[in-house]
Amino acid sequence: MKKIIAGILVLSTLVFAGMGEPKGDAQGNNQMEMFQSVDMNKVTIMQGGKAKMFCPACGMNLPMFYKTNHAANNGEHVEQYCSLHCLVETNMKNKGILKDIIVVDVTTLEFIDARTASYVVGSSKKGTMSMVSKYAFAKKEDAQDFAKKFGGKVENFDETYKIASNSMEKEMKMIAEKQAMMAQKGEMMYNKMCKKTDLKFKSTAEAKAYIQSNKLCGDMSGKKLQAVGIYLGRR
Repeated sequence: MKKIIAGILVLSTLVFAGMGEPKGDAQGNNQMEMFQSVDMNKVTIMQGGKAKMFCPACGMNLPMFYKTNHAANNGEHVEQYCSLHCLVETNMKNKGILKDIIVVDVTTLEFIDARTASYVVGSSKKGTMSMVSKYAFAKKEDAQDFAKKFGGKVENFDETYKIASNSMEKEMKMIAEKQAMMAQKGEMMYNKMCKKTDLKFKSTAEAKAYIQSNKLCGDMSGKKLQAVGIYLGRR
């Protein structure tokens, strides 16, 4: 079991900061310090349902990556994503269905209209689901100050969206490879640590919500929960 967990920890260092979750519970408590993370009391969750704390695209814990959170209307309801990458991925798969896109302002931690936001692209702060970080600000001067401190270029939403779109194929290939490895580790942990279920899940987020609400794997959280969720979500 120690080898399994060690493998997960090594895996998380090989891929983007947003691919493996720091240790913490469903509400984002006791998480490792990351720039993207904020106190749970300052988090706004726009979507509903049992899996509302998780990104519908990749299953990541939303509070842990809150400063890169985006949300949009998919025509039926609002979905909240851990990153611009996951929003763009969803939009591309659904032929541009997402509307009313909003993003967290790094300064105030409030959601703002993404189309009027100023993004800092490529700063020294780690990105979420991307090698190139993208942080949004309501005020352009805040974005400029951030870029002076941490590097990167100030861009508008359209240009930032284009950058994310152009890198999607390469990033998705890397993510798929890492998630396949995590799924293998998840299967091993599921077989050793969890009660069994024959249910089929539409996504990692749905699987993680079920695992937690039914104590399928005890109090499992963080990277281990993500790995088992990925396995069950694609099983």
